[in-house]
Amino acid sequence: MFSRRRINFHHTLAFRLTLWYGGIFALSLCAAFAFFYLFISSVLKDGIDEELRSRLRKLDSLLQVNGIEAVRRVAVVEAQAGGEKQIFIRLFYPDGTTFSSSNMSYWNDIPISRNAVDRIIEGEVRVFDTVTISNRKHRVRILYSVISPGILLQLGQSLEARDRFSEAFRKIFALTMTVLGLFAGITGWFMAKRATTGVEAVTRMARGISEGAALNQRVPVDNREDEIARLAVTFNQMLDRIETLVKNIKEMSDNIAHDLKSPLTRIRGSAEITLTTGKTMDEYQFMAAGVIEESDRLLDMINTMLAISKTEAGVELMEGGPVDIGELVADACDLFEPMAEDKGVKLWLKEKIPCKVRGNIPMIQRMMANLIDNAIKYTPFGGKVDLFVAGSEQGNVIIRVVDTGIGISEKDLPHIFERFFRCDPSRNQMGTGLGLSLARAVARAHGGDIQVESSAGAGSSFSVILPEAKDDQMVMLGSSCG
Repeated sequence: MFSRRRINFHHTLAFRLTLWYGGIFALSLCAAFAFFYLFISSVLKDGIDEELRSRLRKLDSLLQVNGIEAVRRVAVVEAQAGGEKQIFIRLFYPDGTTFSSSNMSYWNDIPISRNAVDRIIEGEVRVFDTVTISNRKHRVRILYSVISPGILLQLGQSLEARDRFSEAFRKIFALTMTVLGLFAGITGWFMAKRATTGVEAVTRMARGISEGAALNQRVPVDNREDEIARLAVTFNQMLDRIETLVKNIKEMSDNIAHDLKSPLTRIRGSAEITLTTGKTMDEYQFMAAGVIEESDRLLDMINTMLAISKTEAGVELMEGGPVDIGELVADACDLFEPMAEDKGVKLWLKEKIPCKVRGNIPMIQRMMANLIDNAIKYTPFGGKVDLFVAGSEQGNVIIRVVDTGIGISEKDLPHIFERFFRCDPSRNQMGTGLGLSLARAVARAHGGDIQVESSAGAGSSFSVILPEAKDDQMVMLGSSCG
């Protein structure tokens, strides 16, 4: 268990963010210290060079006034005053022969650089050199220059002070890096944990739901408006959607079970009665016809459900062609006119303008058939159903189906497009409660929608809104309804 926790900890986002925070902070700090170290080292080096030049100028001035012997005496005094282990002065000829110097017992290992002498002879005024002496901890900074015609000066100074500063700086740097590294790690961990708190809450909620927790739980959302808060809000919206879908699936399953139960019960009852009491071939034929009729009703309901699902999901996409809506509605009126006459309902296409949409003709025909069939079915004897095909200023085609039927109550109106929903007054009518669901699915698959206005006892008005076809418009539509 401990090993698993450790592995999980090392793979957490908070741990990786902490490493990033600490790493970036350490690199930035190293860069800052390196820049500061190089800057201070350069300043100290320039200071030592300037001190050597200052001594050279002093000796040069003395030479001009009092001659070379005075320079020899002062050189010895200067070396003694500065410390014989810190400074040395050597006067020599171009061939390397020394004719005067300070106490060189400590500096015997320092030779005269032939390269520096050659550069002086070639015309350089001053030449600086840094020498490392074996078995010595500190290096030496040396200045070569012409002090008098035929006489050269070698002026050296130990870099002990500079090296001690560098050593102290490195110790301070190591200590500072340790302290600030710990501080950066703690601060980074705090910031990472604070930043990922919302992610952990979403993770816990998702894990809980995957393990069977109730879908009505939600991630707490604080008042922050950062990415984590937006993630929590989006996750909660997704849970709302999932909860709604699960609820709808459950209701649909209950409705399917209810609507399948009745025809299956009738089929089984008819078969059972005929098998136990039937004596003639006519009775068996009547039973078979009833079974076929109920089976066709079941197949029609299943096919309609599949059509709705495919249309809403957009599967089996195909390219739509131009559809003359006016002619399609007129053909639908001709098709349903005998049915309307049998029921004593007047079906009339009152308005038709030339307009086209791009779509799947069988799908649109099925949509119009469902709307007209419903209007006739729920309009009593002597009523009427009027159809209108018109355009709108927004570039849409509007198909209206207006009836003088029983209407829809205010409480049922928001649910009429739900699958298997049937208003109370329509329970005595044949049907599955899928017609309007399919009609809306078809309208939306074509980029449109269906609107309804109705009240109980005052009839209904269904308006199909479809985008009018443009010359360069091609719409990808769902599969045709079978």
